[in-house]
Amino acid sequence: VYNAAPDWGVGVGEGVAVPEPRLCSHEHRHGGQTYSFTGIRLPSPLALLVNGRRPPSSAHCPP
Repeated sequence: VYNAAPDWGVGVGEGVAVPEPRLCSHEHRHGGQTYSFTGIRLPSPLALLVNGRRPPSSAHCPP
């Protein structure tokens, strides 16, 4: 999660939802092998739902 404050995080057992995901496909070749995966990008932790609620504004790293 980009722009997350250093002291903010999601704990084990917490429910996380991404209401408006931005999916990005990645494909990398290295050493004769191909690695492909889909990533989810979020502009800030405030775009998440943690246990059904938005994180506090302190979860976002100041500019």
